[in-house]
This record gives sequence, C-alpha cells and structure tokens, in this order.
Amino acid sequence: MKILLHLKKIDWVLVVSALLLSSLGILSLYSSGNAFVKQIIFLAIGLFLMIAVSFIDFRLLKDNSYLILIFYFSLLLLLLGLFFFAPEIKGAIRWYRFGGIAFDPLEPGKLILVILLAKYFSSKHVEMYKLRHIFVSGLYILFPALLVFLQPDFGSVLVLVAFWIGILLVSGIKLKHFVILLLIGLILFGFIWAFFLQDYQRTRIISFLSPDLDPLGSSWSQRQSKIAIGAGGLLGQGLKSGSQTQLGFLSEPHTDFIFAAIAEEFGLMGVFIIFLSFIVLVQRIMKIAFSHDSNFARLFSLGFVIILIFQFIINVGMNLGVFPVVGLSLILVSYGGSSLVFTFIGLGIIQSFQSP
Repeated sequence: MKILLHLKKIDWVLVVSALLLSSLGILSLYSSGNAFVKQIIFLAIGLFLMIAVSFIDFRLLKDNSYLILIFYFSLLLLLLGLFFFAPEIKGAIRWYRFGGIAFDPLEPGKLILVILLAKYFSSKHVEMYKLRHIFVSGLYILFPALLVFLQPDFGSVLVLVAFWIGILLVSGIKLKHFVILLLIGLILFGFIWAFFLQDYQRTRIISFLSPDLDPLGSSWSQRQSKIAIGAGGLLGQGLKSGSQTQLGFLSEPHTDFIFAAIAEEFGLMGVFIIFLSFIVLVQRIMKIAFSHDSNFARLFSLGFVIILIFQFIINVGMNLGVFPVVGLSLILVSYGGSSLVFTFIGLGIIQSFQSP
C-alpha cells in the first residue's frame, strides 16, 4: 500500500517527457545503425534506478556532509585514474572500458557536484555576500574541471563552469561580485586560449567564426548538419531514408549531431517533439523545485536544470551552426549509457523530493 501511495506521488508527466526524448533518440540510433539495443538496455536500467532512488529519503544526502565529501573525493580519484587506466579514444581519455561498455565518470560527477553545491549553498545562502563562499565553491568545481580539461574535454569544462555560475546566481550572488567573476573569466579564457587550448580546439572556434576558411575540414560537420536539418522539411525523409545520415556525410549522427539526424528523418515534427518534451521536462522540475520548502531540494533541482538547459542549448546550437563544436551530446537523446543512466538517477532524486 505504501509503495502504491509513493508511485502516485511520482510526476509521471516528467517521466513521460524524458521517455519521449529517449525514445526518439533510440529511433534515430536504430536508423543510423548505432547500438540502439544497448541504449534500450541503458534506458531500462535508468528507469529502474530512477524509481528506486525516488524511494530514498533525500535528507540522507542533505544531512550527511561526510557522505557527500566521500562522493566528491571518489570523483576526483576516478577522473585522475583515467590518465592511468583508460584507453585513448578519438584523441581523448574520457572513458573506462569494461568489455564492450564505456564508463564516463564525469556523468555521476555532475550529480555529485550538484549535490555538493546544493548542500553548501543551502546552508550558506544567508551569507552569500561573503566572497569566501564564492571562492570555496569555485575550488570545488576547479579540481574536477582541471582534470576534465586535461583529458581534453573543453565542452564538459564549459558545462561545469556554467553550472557553477548558474548556481551562484540562483543562490543570491551580488551583482558586483558577478561582474567581477565575468571579468576574471574573460581574462582566464584569453590565457587558456593562448597557452592551453589544443590546436584542433582553436581551429574549431576559428572555423565557426569563419566557416569558409576550411569547408572540407573543420567546418565540414556543421555544414553537413545544416544541410541535413534543411532537407528534413515538415515531416522528414523517413526512417532510414535521410541521405546525409545514411550515406555518412553527417559526422557522429548518434552523439554530437543526433539532432540533425532526427531533423532530417523526422522533419519539423521530430524537432517539435524534442523541444516540447524538453520544455515540459524543465517545467515539471521547476515546479517541484519551487513547491518545496527545503533550500537543498530547490537548489539541487535548479542546479540539475541548469546543466540540462546548458547542454541542450549548446548541442542544438552546434547543430544549427550557432555555436562551435565542443563535443557535447544532446542529453537524454544522444547515445551514451553513463549519461542516460545518471540523468535518470538525477530525476529520481528530484522525484524523492515529493515523497511524504
């Protein structure tokens, strides 16, 4: 009886919107022939864990600082261990390999950082005028961000920085402190551009600003992406019928450019489903956030939403040629077991906020 009562409290509109996004992604993976069976298994695991996690009292996280710190230092060890135990895949060291399965430790890491900063700011929100809280929270982000940057994975670094800035804003940072952070960020970006960015990373940004410089090289992916999106029309070319996707012109149609693959084969209707489902998903999470009287629950939900929105905007922008290619997948849609499973676990934590 208690289980049935709990299941009634789950926001099934939120669940259905997430399932629509994942299902459309699986259809696209089936069309492009990219491990759709694995993605179905990951989706089933994610759904099961979401339901299981939703039964857990979120106060076990909120009130256990030592457990959160254990999670955090475990994340740092996992990210550091990549440099010793992970193979290089496509020029990056981002995944542990276990047989035919790859594990990206940053995916659970995002959840850990959301939990950590939600805990930190929920207890410090009345003192946000003090610069030391900005500094300490920045250190929490800095160490994993440095390890991710060295992989190299500049796109994920942007996600972590965007999350940190977003959580500062919703926690009540002063405007002058925010402006100072932006100025420091601009200076740091110039320094990173000059001394730390890889040549291919600079080339991607330059080709984005001037796509005619290298149309058959660094600008190729975005050119083909825009062609695929334009070719989709209202109803698309049909499953397994998109020329850009099926003939291999579209780079990474299962991850970075899955949005373009969906637009080509499912047309404007497929794009509409993606946007509508994502908007509903965000709206339901925001509703849970603002209906709860716990600062931790609100900040976790808002921090999770910040990551969802940032990755969605950047990925769609990459596909449309609005942003440079930084290697961010379309959350809940693109292929990737780590991302899919831990996104659903995050949704399970948010669902636990509705428990009695």
